Amino acid sequence: MKILVVGAGATGGYFGALLARAGRDVTFLVRPGRAEVLRARGLRITGKGTEDWAPLEPQLVLAEEISAPYDLILLAVKATTLEESVAALRPAVGPSTVIVPFLNGLAHIDRLTAEFGADAVLGGTVKVVTKLSPEGDIVRMAAMSQLTFGEQKGGISERVAAIREILDVPGLDAVASPDVYEAMWSKWAFIVTMGALTCLGRGTVGEVNAVPGGPELGPALLAEAAAVAAAAGHPVPEADLAGSTAVVTAAGSPLVPSLYRDVVEGRRTEAEHLFGDLTSRARQLGVATPLLDLATVQLRVHERRVAAGG
Repeated sequence: MKILVVGAGATGGYFGALLARAGRDVTFLVRPGRAEVLRARGLRITGKGTEDWAPLEPQLVLAEEISAPYDLILLAVKATTLEESVAALRPAVGPSTVIVPFLNGLAHIDRLTAEFGADAVLGGTVKVVTKLSPEGDIVRMAAMSQLTFGEQKGGISERVAAIREILDVPGLDAVASPDVYEAMWSKWAFIVTMGALTCLGRGTVGEVNAVPGGPELGPALLAEAAAVAAAAGHPVPEADLAGSTAVVTAAGSPLVPSLYRDVVEGRRTEAEHLFGDLTSRARQLGVATPLLDLATVQLRVHERRVAAGG
C-alpha cells in the first residue's frame, strides 16, 4: 500500500516515521523549505525513548511532482493550510484512495468530503505529544502515540480493518473505531477548553489555577464544549470528561496548547476552525456558550492583528 503523509511536522512526521521505520511504503508531501531541511539532516526523532533511533532518509515529494494516486493519504496539517493541501492532493487522489485527516474539529471533514466525496474520507484523530525543534527535528515529549480512525457512517468496514493492519506498527496504537465522531468530538471539546483556558487566563494551566477563580474556569469551559457535543448527538464519554477535568485543573501544571503558543508568538491560529465553527454549531443547536464566545472574540482580534502585520 502506497502511503502519502501530507506534512512532515511534529504530527505527520512522527507518525510517518513510525510507519517508515516498520518498512511501510511512505512518502511525505512537503514544501520546498521543509524538503531542504529533511534532505540535509534526515528525518530525526529525538526525546523520550528515542535515544537509539537513527535518522531516516525519507521519500519526499513536492506538490508539483505528484504524478499518480496513492492508496492511503494521512493528512496531518493545520487548518490554516487546509485549502493549500486540498489543491495539492488532487492528483494524489484516485478512485480507490482513502484519506484519513488528523486535524482537530470537524469543518475539514465537510471540506474534504465536498472535494473528494464521502467515500474517500474517513474520520480521524490523534493523541501525541511532540514538537519541532529549532533545527527541524521532531521532539517526542511523552510516549503517548495513538491514532483513531473510522468510517464517517460508523461501524468497522473491511477497508478500515485493512488500514488498521497497515498502521499497526511498533510504537503506534492504531484504533479502528466504530464511532469515530465520538472520539473527534471528545478531543475537540478538550482542545477548545485548553485553548480558551490559557488564552483567557494568559498563562499556563498551573498559572491560571493558582489565582482565585482559576480552578473553576476550566471545568466551566469544558461543560460548555461538552454540552455542544451532546446536543450534536456525540456526548463526550464520562471517562474522557474526568480525564480532561483532571488536566485543566492540575495545580502547578506547565501545560499550554500549541494554539496559545501561536498567540503569544504572534502567529496565525486555527481560531475559526476550532472556535468559530464550534460556537456556530452551538448557536444552531441552541446551546449557550458565553465563555467560549468570549474566547472566540479574543482570538478573532488576534487574527486580525496578525493579518494586519501587527
